[in-house]
Amino acid sequence: MNILLLGSGGRENALAWKMSQSPLCDQLYIAPGNAGSSRYGTNVTISATDFSALKALCLEKKINLVVVGPEDPLVKGVADYFANDGELKHIPVIGPSQQGAMLEGSKDFSKQFMQRHGVPTAAYASFTRENIDDGLKFLETLRAPYVLKADGLAAGKGVLILNDLDEAKHELRQMLEASKFGAASDKVVIEEFLDGIELSIFVLTDGKNYVTLPEAKDYKRIGEGDTGLNTGGMGAVSPVPFADEIFLLKVDERIIRPTVNGLHADGIPYKGFIFIGLMNVKGEPYVIEYNVRMGDPETEVVIPRLKNDMVELFIAAAENKLNEVTIQKDPRTALTVILASGGYPGDFEKGKVISGHDQVTDSIVFHAGTAVKDNSIVTSGGRVMAITSFGDSIEEAKEKSMRNAEAIRFEGKYYRRDIGTDLI
Repeated sequence: MNILLLGSGGRENALAWKMSQSPLCDQLYIAPGNAGSSRYGTNVTISATDFSALKALCLEKKINLVVVGPEDPLVKGVADYFANDGELKHIPVIGPSQQGAMLEGSKDFSKQFMQRHGVPTAAYASFTRENIDDGLKFLETLRAPYVLKADGLAAGKGVLILNDLDEAKHELRQMLEASKFGAASDKVVIEEFLDGIELSIFVLTDGKNYVTLPEAKDYKRIGEGDTGLNTGGMGAVSPVPFADEIFLLKVDERIIRPTVNGLHADGIPYKGFIFIGLMNVKGEPYVIEYNVRMGDPETEVVIPRLKNDMVELFIAAAENKLNEVTIQKDPRTALTVILASGGYPGDFEKGKVISGHDQVTDSIVFHAGTAVKDNSIVTSGGRVMAITSFGDSIEEAKEKSMRNAEAIRFEGKYYRRDIGTDLI
C-alpha cells in the first residue's frame, strides 16, 4: 500500500523508519519530511496543514493510508477534511477528528473531559483577560509551586511552574494581557501542583478498542539536573523502572479505559494515538495532560522497542480490529539523547553543517531539525537529531548514545549528559 506521513520532526523520522520496514508498505511519502526521512521514503515539499495540496498528492500517488505525526494539522481538522471529501473519504487517517484533537488543542476542554469521566487529575480553574482579577485571587489560595498553562497550542512551551506568588501573578498578566504565548494564552488554566515523578503513556485506539505501547520518561528542561527553561524534550528512556505491573494496571483501569470509553460516550470520533502525560504521586497515577499524537522525543525510544509491524497496527486501527492485536515489546532499554542548536529553546542560528552522523555505530540516528543545503546536511531547528541506543541496562544504552552524541559535530551543538541518570 502507498502511505502518506505528515510531519517533519524526530517523531516522524522514527515513524518513517518503522513503517518502511513493513512488507505492506510499497511507497512511503513524507510531507514535508527532513534530511533523514528521505532515507525511508520520498519527501514532498507540502506543509502538513496545506489540505488542498495534500488532497492532490493523495489522488496523484493513489495513497491508501494517511498517518498524522504532529498536533497542528489534527487541531486544524485534517481527519475531518478527508472524511468529508467525496474523493478522499475512502482513505483512512490515523489521527483523531478535530473535536477529539481538542484534548490537546484546549487545556480547559481536556480538564472538563477528565472531570466528566472521572479521570484523576489536579484541581484547576480557567481564566481569561475578562476575569484576570479572579485568577490573581485564585493563585493566593494555592501553595507554591504555581502551575500556569496556556489553554491552546504553544509548541510545548506554554506551561510555567513558578515558586514565587508575585512572579506567578506577573506571568499570569503576561499571558492574558500581553499575549505571552499569542492566542494560545487567551485563556489560562491554573492548576494545583502535583509532586511526583512524570511518565508518558502511549495508546493507539480505534475509538472503542485500544492497545498500550511501551511507556517512556522524557526530560523537558534544557539544563542537566532538570534545570533551566522547558523545551520540547531533551531525551527519553523506555522502559521506566518505577512503572511496574501494579502501577500500570492502575493506569489502565483508572485512566486509559475511562478515557477511551469517555470519547466513545461523548460521540467523539477517534482513531489514532493518545499520549497521556502522567504524574506518579506516591504510587497513584494522575493525568497532567493529554496529547493527541505520539510524543517527541519519546517516539524515538517507544517505536524502536515495538516489535509489531507498524503498518499492521494502523490497518487494525482503521478497521476497528485493535482488539485482535497483541503488543510485543523488546525487553531491552532504549535511551535517546537530543542534540540541540546552541541557544535553544531561545534564539538560535540555523544552517550549521552537520558531520560525523555517518560514523555512528550501535545507535540509530533520527533526524529532527535538519535540511539539505548545497549537498550537505545542515541544522534547521532547535532540536536537531535524536541518538537512540539499546542496552541491557540504562547505563549500557546511555553509554552508546553519549558516545555517538559526541561523534556528531556541528557548531553550537548542545546535549544533556544526564539522561536516565535519575533512574539508575
